[in-house]
Amino acid sequence: MKIFSAAVLALCLAVPLAVQAKSTDRNQEMTIESDAQSGSFLGDGVITLSRNVVITQGTLDIHAAQADVHMKDGEAVRAVFTGKQATMKQQLDDGSMMNARADKIDYDIKGEIITLTGNYEVVSAQGTNSGQRMVYNTRTGEMNSGGGGEAGRVRTVIPPRNKGAAPAAKPAAPAKTTVPTAGSKK
Repeated sequence: MKIFSAAVLALCLAVPLAVQAKSTDRNQEMTIESDAQSGSFLGDGVITLSRNVVITQGTLDIHAAQADVHMKDGEAVRAVFTGKQATMKQQLDDGSMMNARADKIDYDIKGEIITLTGNYEVVSAQGTNSGQRMVYNTRTGEMNSGGGGEAGRVRTVIPPRNKGAAPAAKPAAPAKTTVPTAGSKK
């Protein structure tokens, strides 16, 4: 169970566009709820959490229709969350929130690779990234998004750094000058 918790947490810590998830969350108790669970956390196989899967740990909150945890020699090697849509949110160390959603969130724990597929979107204070498929390397921070054709287009929106900056000042009106007229003393 401890290995599974680490796998789920690693998944959630990695997704937010190279920002840091709340570091104290990993020291919190993890609660895993679903309408049904089957499988064994020992040996090899798949543990299936089905219907209304909710995983919480500190500020981390994952919701999915189903979660499949692949075990090898009693160690979680892959976690797959599915649904229309699987969602996760977590507060980051800077106090901002990260929200992610996709039809499928697949985490290769050994390779430290997360793949979001099917109408994914990741939103944080750093910006948003959305499309049909994103592969994120949690070790290097490298992200690859895209696919073929219009349906595979990727959209990234990066907010301005100074959101609260004052608008640019209007240019000053030209100074009025007085031109002396004939008969004036100037």
